[in-house]
Amino acid sequence: MSDQHSQDFNQVVRRYLYVFYALLFGTGITVLASYIPFGHRALNIAVALFIACAKAFLVAGFFMHLLSERKMIYGILIFTVIFLTGLMYLIIWSTDSSSIIHIKHVP
Repeated sequence: MSDQHSQDFNQVVRRYLYVFYALLFGTGITVLASYIPFGHRALNIAVALFIACAKAFLVAGFFMHLLSERKMIYGILIFTVIFLTGLMYLIIWSTDSSSIIHIKHVP
């Protein structure tokens, strides 16, 4: 029993080390990409955001154990996306100058 536990522990530590090395590699790629002129500033930002999203997936998926808790996480994620969409709609609606909250009522 102890030998099996030790082997499982070693596999988990090995997986965490691989993720750690991937994060270090991603950080190095981000630094190198910052020195490459892609021609347009927006493209530089898009490349940096793509690398940052990949690193965020590694952190959330492995260190926060989100890959192993699928049902609960997807339920929370769906609720969060619906809530975020509603809030973004409210912000866009409130900044529109022709929306009902900006119509001046004359008494």
